[in-house]
Amino acid sequence: MRKRWVIPIMFLLFIVEGTIMPWLIPVDWLGRLVPQFTFVFVLYAAFYAGRHTALMLGVSFGLLQDLVYYGHLIGVHTFAMGLCGYLIGLLLAFKRIPMLTLLSIIGMTCLLYDSLIYSMYRVFRITQDTYVIALMNHIMPSLFLQLAFALVFYIPARRWFSGYSQKKPLDDAV
Repeated sequence: MRKRWVIPIMFLLFIVEGTIMPWLIPVDWLGRLVPQFTFVFVLYAAFYAGRHTALMLGVSFGLLQDLVYYGHLIGVHTFAMGLCGYLIGLLLAFKRIPMLTLLSIIGMTCLLYDSLIYSMYRVFRITQDTYVIALMNHIMPSLFLQLAFALVFYIPARRWFSGYSQKKPLDDAV
């Protein structure tokens, strides 16, 4: 697949995380486990397509999340998703990194994303929970779900962004 399929795939992931995933998550975990598949795909865009693509995808799908799911404070997910995508794209501009390193960077960035959202909600007094409670009840369970999704979609995402890739092939000579 090429770059023309990236936005429809992300829109499909956006629909899946809001419609199908609440049915698959157990009832006891429904408020605690938050799937953020579009954010993981924004991170893949940052790795394979560059910071500007990740910024645009992060801002557009973050705004879509703000409007559809989180209407009480518009712009939080837009800012956090765009910022994280841009920073990761800036730090790792077209570098080839191994899969486990990529998954650990995705995990740390998901932690940063959820911490940014928590801190903005805390500043505007939308949440009264302490950070430790939010970390244990919401951020860590969601982090494991995002890492499992990132692991499953590692190879397909690399292929989907192959039209964007401007990396030079590695020399096989020793």
